Amino acid sequence: MAHTHEQKPHTHDHTHDHDHDHGFGLGHHHHPVNLKEVNRAFVVGIVLNFLFVIIEVVVGLTIHSLSLLSDAGHNLADVASLAMSLVAFRLLKVKPTEKYTYGYKKTTILVALLNAAILLLSLGAIGYEALQRLMDPVPLPGKTISIVAAIGIAVNALTALLFLRGKDSDLNVRSAFLHLLSDAIVSAALVIGGIIIFFTHLFWIDAALSLLVAIVILFSTWQLLRDSLRLSLDGVPESIELRKIKEIIGGMNGVIDFHHIHIWAISTTENALTAHLVVDRNCTMEVVEQLKHRIKHELLHQNIQHATLEIETENSPCEEPDC
Repeated sequence: MAHTHEQKPHTHDHTHDHDHDHGFGLGHHHHPVNLKEVNRAFVVGIVLNFLFVIIEVVVGLTIHSLSLLSDAGHNLADVASLAMSLVAFRLLKVKPTEKYTYGYKKTTILVALLNAAILLLSLGAIGYEALQRLMDPVPLPGKTISIVAAIGIAVNALTALLFLRGKDSDLNVRSAFLHLLSDAIVSAALVIGGIIIFFTHLFWIDAALSLLVAIVILFSTWQLLRDSLRLSLDGVPESIELRKIKEIIGGMNGVIDFHHIHIWAISTTENALTAHLVVDRNCTMEVVEQLKHRIKHELLHQNIQHATLEIETENSPCEEPDC
């Protein structure tokens, strides 16, 4: 860890360099995201899903199936979302500049928010179309729909599994997992609907199942939207407990007070903290440096990779308006 040279007790430590894999935006330090693995998962997911979109469009146009064409549109939106997430992960590696001192890491959060919005719009479109078809059922070849939808289950379930390990550690990975899982469930509903239609000719079944699936997926999507919106507004990430951090740091030897704390997400994989640390006025600079080192290491275990601490003493109170 790089140390700053402090000339007086009241100074800033702008140390940001930690080469530890201790945590990410949503998870804990025990489950880091493997960027290479995630990158590969996105590429495979994009290719397989785009191929499936082509199959759905060709068959849908051939048999005049509105449900297959609408599902193809939904899957195409998911391909676009996966592509945006892939770009965001690539931007994580871009080095900081004078204009963008954090690089482009925030794009991972913005893409997660955009993906959540796309998912909600897709669900709205599915729900609207389902209501239309409930009122005016369209005759459909159930057997063909079931076969194509079964391919969809295989494609989406396979690609969703690629994101299973990292879904609790990163918003974009969770977003991709939800997109693909929702597609697999929609495809499963289409298979069931196709079988029922084939044997009973109850064409409204297809629309009813689509509506049910949309409602189920809405709940998980809402959570994704809430989390990504919180990080976009520089809120404290869900995996971090501010009260716990105050207790841990405040209880360390040499710490008199720990206040004026701000915690936010730099990206979906990194968090930052700034705070004021009050130490005994008799502490030497060496003791203060050792204390900062201990605090920053503890913060890594609390899922905070970048910490900036301002040192204060009892006889130099905080001058910030909201202290």
